[in-house]
Amino acid sequence: MIMETCRDKAKIRVRIAKSSDLDDIYELDMQTFAMPWSKEALSYDILENDNAFVIVAEYEGEFAGYADIWTVLDEADLNSIAVRVDFRRKGIGDAIMLAMTEILSANGVATINLEVRVSNMPAIKLYKKYGFNECGVRPGYYLDNGEDALIMKRETGGYA
Repeated sequence: MIMETCRDKAKIRVRIAKSSDLDDIYELDMQTFAMPWSKEALSYDILENDNAFVIVAEYEGEFAGYADIWTVLDEADLNSIAVRVDFRRKGIGDAIMLAMTEILSANGVATINLEVRVSNMPAIKLYKKYGFNECGVRPGYYLDNGEDALIMKRETGGYA
């Protein structure tokens, strides 16, 4: 279940996270999300959770982003995905999404679910590019400001 390199992004390498990535992932999570995951929860997903995998993107050898995914049977939940501000608009998000969908497909996952803030248009656009469709709204989902979450789902099939 390892994706070492995205074929068309020579400067970007996507791989399974290691314990040495924890500090970078946690720092990015703290900078990106109003309600970040605890360091313990991230560590558990990287090191112990058999139903989780965390992937890391590097740009020219430097930590650039990550995604945390949980799987149960043939379904997955994308818990979080983030790209460092100084690495945005370089194809990192695309590389992470491509690696994630390829890994999940290769491991028999038929459905990927996620929630995203209704105001996060860049993320929604990225998800749609990779075959996610809107399928509902969770009113007041985000506890920090009461913002609604858009529920999106990707069924096995093509993506851009």
